[in-house]
Amino acid sequence: MNPAQKHKESEYLEVFQEVTRLISSVHDPQQVMDLVVLKLPKLMAVDAATIRLLDKATDSFVLGAACGVSDTYLSRATIDSREVMEELMKGRPTAKKDVHIKCDHDSYSYVTREGVKSAMSLPILYKNEVTGILRLLTRDSRKFSEEEIGFAMSLAEQVGVAISNSRMFQELENQVRFLSELREISRLVNSTLDLEVILQTIVNKLPQTLGLKGCTIRLLHPATNRLELAAASGLSETYLKRGSISRESSLFKVLKGEPVAIFDASNDPRVEYHDEIRREGIKSILAVPIKNESEIIGVLRLLTDVPRSFSEAEINFAVTMAEEGGNAIEKARTYRKITLLFNQIEEHEQFLQTILDSLWLQVLVVDPNQRVVMVNRVFLETCGNKEEQILGQLYEDIVPWRHRDMADCPVSKALAEKKALAILDYLQGDDVNEARWYERHLTPIVSTEGNVSFVIEAVRDITDQKLLEQEKMERMKLEGVVEMAGTAAHQINSPLFAALGTAQLVRDDLVSKESIEDIDFIIKNIKTIADLTNKMTKVTGFESRQYVGNTNIVKLKSKKSS
Repeated sequence: MNPAQKHKESEYLEVFQEVTRLISSVHDPQQVMDLVVLKLPKLMAVDAATIRLLDKATDSFVLGAACGVSDTYLSRATIDSREVMEELMKGRPTAKKDVHIKCDHDSYSYVTREGVKSAMSLPILYKNEVTGILRLLTRDSRKFSEEEIGFAMSLAEQVGVAISNSRMFQELENQVRFLSELREISRLVNSTLDLEVILQTIVNKLPQTLGLKGCTIRLLHPATNRLELAAASGLSETYLKRGSISRESSLFKVLKGEPVAIFDASNDPRVEYHDEIRREGIKSILAVPIKNESEIIGVLRLLTDVPRSFSEAEINFAVTMAEEGGNAIEKARTYRKITLLFNQIEEHEQFLQTILDSLWLQVLVVDPNQRVVMVNRVFLETCGNKEEQILGQLYEDIVPWRHRDMADCPVSKALAEKKALAILDYLQGDDVNEARWYERHLTPIVSTEGNVSFVIEAVRDITDQKLLEQEKMERMKLEGVVEMAGTAAHQINSPLFAALGTAQLVRDDLVSKESIEDIDFIIKNIKTIADLTNKMTKVTGFESRQYVGNTNIVKLKSKKSS
């Protein structure tokens, strides 16, 4: 080996040691890539260096780091020819001279404007698997030697190991940090049932944890099944109002349950509104499904302002957080529905109670266990009890019209027969004055399954009405007696007065004292009968007197003598 070769190998060894030392001193994958592209051009005597990483989701290489070239050049669609890319995917390095002349793909204009004339492309390998591409570029026409290619390949392998190791180290750190953050965020979102608070907590905390520009949550509307923005942070109103994203192809995959990572958001065809994305300064996007158990209820999107290849730990954290958030969101939704239902029930109950209170009947609602679940104001006022003393009590313990033998209870009959009942009850108390009459109507409410849910009983105390009816009957009987007495008196008076006149004529013709005494006795008895019939004829009148309400009763009276 000649001195020149020894010197060259010594230089390579120094460069290799320097690169190894540099890349082993940091643990952040992005720092490793930035360090490599910054240091290699000087160490390898080239003008520029780029690193692109393989995005398995799209089977394409996305920019990881670059130095010495413009953004316009980096944004080109085609990295190199198909033949070169095939060689790289097989793990083989390639080196080309005069690429500005021999460029055989659609990036010719970018290459010539950038002034690139030579390029060495090296696969970044880890465990014999291609994970990225390292490219070294010169602006002079240069043919790379086999030694340079071999040495650069060794460096690329070191870069691959360094990136993988730093990724693993960072992922371990992230997993510990994510576990702590997940516990904290879970505690926050599960400490409330307020849907807005839960959503805003998630979109506020995730950017802090993952170092993001912003975060959005879109939920599927149950009626339209369309995604609607529910919460956001770190983004302008102009960007948020850019329009519907329902047609973005990335969302179709997310709504099938798979996360989607987009490195170059401003150019990736899986998202729309590229101009708005550029103006907002968004570089990379991670979209994950929000699930409630197996049901997808929305989409969580994480957005960065620097190019970022999301690690597996970051994706897993986002997925776990979305699932945790999904459960909390569904709980809050369920609570909101229950609260709304209770409010509606309360409104309906108040409406029903108002209707019941407006009735002049006593109304009770009884459940299948014969416990009172609702009463109206009239019942409470009649019984002299408060609502809290009545509700939940057994029917037989609180109603005043209960029978001594509850086996014949109409409520039990309505529950058993599932038919409406109308009955008239006469309940005799210990005192005759305690007897009451009740008109009762019982209506069972039957569910769609055929079971009685409630029995509604409407009761009217008709005791006063019954007493009036009895008094009316008594009055009618009395009137009949009075009419009969008057008729009988008139019928008796005619022959009686004839007999009296005849007796008085006969007395005038008598001379015997004994006969006169006999006839006087007869005349006296006839006059006694006449006085009696006279009294009977005088009891034929009556006067009307008000009794209760609009009801009148009569009082019999006698005619005064003139």
